[in-house]
Amino acid sequence: MSTAADLILRDADSTDIDALANFAIAMAWETEHKRLDPDTVRRGIAVVIAEPIRGRYFIAERAGERVGTLMLTYEWSDWRCADWWWIQSVYIVESARRSGVFRALYQHAHALCAAAPNVCGLRLYVERDNQRAQATYAALGMQDASYLVFEQGLPWLAEVVRKSD
Repeated sequence: MSTAADLILRDADSTDIDALANFAIAMAWETEHKRLDPDTVRRGIAVVIAEPIRGRYFIAERAGERVGTLMLTYEWSDWRCADWWWIQSVYIVESARRSGVFRALYQHAHALCAAAPNVCGLRLYVERDNQRAQATYAALGMQDASYLVFEQGLPWLAEVVRKSD
């Protein structure tokens, strides 16, 4: 079995857009049974890579293969006069799960967060029923922030994210 020691973590670049899109599409289907529009996802990822103020993707590679990803986005907190960094778009390929890939990506993001001025911490949201992911996050020291997330999408959103049964 592979370990985190054989991983290479790096910033994603434009050559990773298709792989990141495939990861996002797979993650949406696995976790929420939602089908994403591939062109919209590719464009969305390309914007983040071209405009780093929006976020930052990291890639985990093992033996030259992309085995996982994590994206950071930023939210200003006026209460703290600092940014929260949000972990999003996490995906680990099935064959690499439970081998330390997410832990390595998380620890990388955490170290960057801890070293950055004006950053107050890391946050993420998780599906209410995803107990496995919640246990993983708790094992890394994260805690339930006691918030619920509400949203109201605009009508065009239904065209790019479809719920499937």
